[in-house]
Amino acid sequence: MSQARSDGGAGGARKAGGWRRFLPPPWRNPAPVVGVLRFSGVIGAVTPLRQGLTLTASAAAIEKAFSLRCLEAVAIIINSPGGSPVQSTLIHDRIRAHAAERKVPVVAFCEDVAASGGYLLALAGDQIFADASSIVGSIGVVSAGFGFDQAIARLGIDRRVHTSGTRKMILDPFQPEKAEDVEKLRSLQAEIHENFKALVRARRGAAIEGREEELFSGEFWTGTRAFELGLIDGIGDIRQVMRARFGDRVKLTPVATARGWLQRLRPGVARQSGTEGATLAGQAISAIEERALWQRYGL
Repeated sequence: MSQARSDGGAGGARKAGGWRRFLPPPWRNPAPVVGVLRFSGVIGAVTPLRQGLTLTASAAAIEKAFSLRCLEAVAIIINSPGGSPVQSTLIHDRIRAHAAERKVPVVAFCEDVAASGGYLLALAGDQIFADASSIVGSIGVVSAGFGFDQAIARLGIDRRVHTSGTRKMILDPFQPEKAEDVEKLRSLQAEIHENFKALVRARRGAAIEGREEELFSGEFWTGTRAFELGLIDGIGDIRQVMRARFGDRVKLTPVATARGWLQRLRPGVARQSGTEGATLAGQAISAIEERALWQRYGL
C-alpha cells in the first residue's frame, strides 16, 4: 500500500458515454490509460553531440502523452540530479500547459534522485510521490568550474585574448578570480534561486510544512523526510498509485523521448568532420562532469 496525502487527481476512470452502449462489449468500457513520460539524466545540453534533457528533445513526447485515447492522467518519472534551470523550467511549463489545455492531472514519481532541476521537473505534477530512499530537494543554485591561471603560469603559457568590451572576460578560468566577477555571479544565482523558490511556493502551497530557511538552503533529503517537509505527497511507485486510483485495469503507456539525429549519428559525424579526437575529449570531460553531479547525491 502506498502512503499518501489526499488524492488531488481524477477520482477514477471516466464513465463511458451513452453512445458506447452500441459498441461490442470489450469496447464499451475501455481500460483507463495513463501516459508515462520518463526524464532521466542531466538536464541541458552536455555537449553538442551528446544531449541531456531539453525541451527540444522532449516536446514531441510530451504532446503525444497528452494525446493518448482514453487518457485519465499523465505520469512523469524523474531520475535526475539537475542541470540547466532554463531547460528544467521550459519542460515544466510545457507539461503544465498541456495539462491545463487537456484538463488532465499529472502525477510525478521520483526514482533515485529528483534534486535541483530534477525536483523542479517534479513540480509539474499535481501530486509527487517518491520511494522512501529517494533523494529529493536541493532547492538552490550552484556554479562550479576550475581556475587554470596558476597552471598556465607555471607552464610558461602566454594566453592572448582581445575583446571590445571591458566585461567580456568575466570569470575567465585562465585569469585570477576577481571579487567583482564573483559578486556578479552571486547576484545572478540569487535571482535564479528566487525564481525556483517562487515556483515551489506556487506549486506546493499549503502542503509545505518545513521552514523556508531549511527548505531553500540547497539541502536534500530522503523521500521519507521530504514527505514530512511537504515537498512530496506520498511514498509509493507508479504501479501502486495508479492502480489505487484507477483500478487494476489501468494501462500504463510509456511514451519515449526521441533521440536527436546528432546523437544517433555522432560517431560518423565526428569522423566525417575530422574532429573525432576533439569529440572524444569533449565526451570524456562531459562524462566526468555528469558523474560529479550524480556523486553529489551519493550515487
